[in-house]
Amino acid sequence: MSLAHSLQRSARRRLTCLAIMLLLIPLGLICRFLPIGLPPLIVKYGGSFLWAATVYWFIAFFLARQRPFALALIALASTTAIEFLKRVQSPTLDGIRETILGKVILGRFFSCTDIAIYWLAIFCVLWMDHSANYSRHASKE
Repeated sequence: MSLAHSLQRSARRRLTCLAIMLLLIPLGLICRFLPIGLPPLIVKYGGSFLWAATVYWFIAFFLARQRPFALALIALASTTAIEFLKRVQSPTLDGIRETILGKVILGRFFSCTDIAIYWLAIFCVLWMDHSANYSRHASKE
């Protein structure tokens, strides 16, 4: 594969990641913060699911040449680490957590259930990303 083709493929991948994030972020915010009548289970865990999916695509945006499995491992480690960071209490972190951006990115309360939701989301996104890459390569053969 030529360098130009590789760069073009990376740029296309980054645009795809950006488009997906631009879709997921407002959906997650709507799911979590707007009272639109969604069931409480969807409000709580739907937001967590969409947040973890967004983390995957954020990582994929910056590491566009990495394979989906590697991206998933990084996303799993990142989301789990951020969840465990909730157990750390400090005036600085608590101040950040009180802001809207801090609530969205860091969250406030530790939950093992959230970790399970993050992992489920990342495995779902990994499957979709891998399937999209595999079907695109298979159709070229």
